[in-house]
Amino acid sequence: MPGFHIEHFGCRAARADGELIAANLLALASRQPFAADIVVVNTCSVTAEADRAARAFIRKAHRDNPAAKIVVTGCYAQRAPGELASLAGVAVVVGNSHKALLPAIVSDLALAAAQPAPPAAALVPVASLRTGLADSAPVWADDRFAHSFLEDASPDQIPFASRAQTRPNLKIQEGCSNRCSFCVIPFTRGPSRSLPAASVFRQVDSFVAAGGNELVLSGINLGRWGSDLAPAPGEPCTLAALVRAIFDRTALLRLRLSSIEPMDWNHDLIGLMRDFATPRSQPSRTISPEPAHSRFARHAHLPLQSGCDAVLRRMHRRYRPWHYADKVASLVRAAGPDLTLGADVMAGFPGETDREFDETLAFIRELPFGYLHLFPFSPRPGTPGFALHSASPIPASLLTERMAVLRALAAEKTLEHRGRFIGRRLSVLTLHAPPTLAAHGRTAALSDNFLPVELDGIFPANQLLHVHIAGLNSQGDLAAHKDP
Repeated sequence: MPGFHIEHFGCRAARADGELIAANLLALASRQPFAADIVVVNTCSVTAEADRAARAFIRKAHRDNPAAKIVVTGCYAQRAPGELASLAGVAVVVGNSHKALLPAIVSDLALAAAQPAPPAAALVPVASLRTGLADSAPVWADDRFAHSFLEDASPDQIPFASRAQTRPNLKIQEGCSNRCSFCVIPFTRGPSRSLPAASVFRQVDSFVAAGGNELVLSGINLGRWGSDLAPAPGEPCTLAALVRAIFDRTALLRLRLSSIEPMDWNHDLIGLMRDFATPRSQPSRTISPEPAHSRFARHAHLPLQSGCDAVLRRMHRRYRPWHYADKVASLVRAAGPDLTLGADVMAGFPGETDREFDETLAFIRELPFGYLHLFPFSPRPGTPGFALHSASPIPASLLTERMAVLRALAAEKTLEHRGRFIGRRLSVLTLHAPPTLAAHGRTAALSDNFLPVELDGIFPANQLLHVHIAGLNSQGDLAAHKDP
C-alpha cells in the first residue's frame, strides 16, 4: 500500500510543523489511501549546508523511488522555490506561506496519480510565482504568509495519540521581525505572528486528554507571542500571561519553553520560574503518593551568538553582553542553581578578530551554561551579513580552529554542569528507548532541567518518575535508577 515519509531538517519549530503535517497526512490516508508514495521534505535554509543536505536527500529519494511524488516545503522552499522546483522528482514546492494548505495539496496530488487528469476541484498553485520552466514543478509561495499556521488550520491535532512523540512541540508563534544581519528567517517565515490563545488552550486540553504529560511551547521568536494580537478582556496577550493561564486553566503536568531571545525574558516571564519551577501540588487529575513534580521545566535557552559587544552590534542583536548576564542571573535566582542554561553561539562572523573571539570565550566561561549549540557563520543571500562576508570573510582554516576551541569549551561546561547532579534526586520523563538501549535493560529519560538520563530498568514512555543519579555513563549522560 503506498504511503508517505516525512524528512525533517532544521529547528524545533520546523519539527513541530513536520509533526502536524504527519498527523494531517495520517488522517488523510485513513479516509483516502494514497495512489502513490509521497515524500515530504521539510527543509531548513539557515545555512548553506542545510540547503545542500536537503538537495542531497531529494536526489537520493528520487533515485531510490523514482515513482514517488516528492513534496518540498519549509524555509528553503520559501527562499528559493524555483531552485527546488527544477530538481528531478519534485512534484510540487510549498513555501512556508502556504504550509497550512499542504494536506489539501497532497490530497490533490495523490488523486491525480490515480486519474488521467487532476480532479476538477484541484487547488491552483500561486500563478505569480510559478518557476516559468517548462519541466519544473508548480510552486505555492508568496510573501503574504496568509496560510502559514498549521496549528490554526488543524485544531486539536497535537500528534500525541500515536505516541511517536512523547514530548511534542506546540508551535504558538511564527515568523520574526528582528532582522539580525546574518539571518534569513524574516524572509523565509515572514513577520511575527501568534496563534490565538483560544487555539492554544484547546490544543493543550486535547494533549492532556490524550494522556500527555510534558508539552513544549515553541516558536521562531517565541518571546514575541501576543505582540500582534488585539487585546481581549480576560485573555492573555503576552507569553508570560499565556503560560500562567495554561497553568491556571488546564491540567498540564509539565510545560517547557523552547528558545527565547534574551531581551524577551522580562520580569513576568522570569517570575514564572519562581512560581512554578519548584515542585508543588499536582492538578486534580493526578493522584499519586509520590512528591509532586515541577510544572515548569527548570530550563532556559537564550541565544547568545557572541559574547563580544562589537560583534553583537554588527549582528544587529538587541542586547549587550551585560544585559545577557543580568538575565541569566535573574533566571538563576528565580529557578535556583539547578537551572540548565543553554545558548546558541556563532563563530566566524565577518570581521571577527582574535580579540573579539577571546571576549566571547571569556564571557562563556563566566556563565553557568549546561550546553551550547555551536554554528559557523554561513553567508545567506539577501542578508546584510552576506555583504559583510564579501568584504571581510573569516578564512576557513581559522573558522575551523575557532569551532574546535568552542567545542572543547562546550564539552567542559556540559561535563561540569552534569557532574553537579551525581548523588542527587531528579524528576524525569521517560522516553521511547532506542532498541540498543532497551536490549541492555535501560530506558531513556529527560530530566525536568533538560539533562539526558539513562535509567536502569525498562519503563513505558511518558512516565513522570523521581530518580537517583548514580553517575555518568560513557556518553556523558546521567546514569540513574528509580527511587524506591
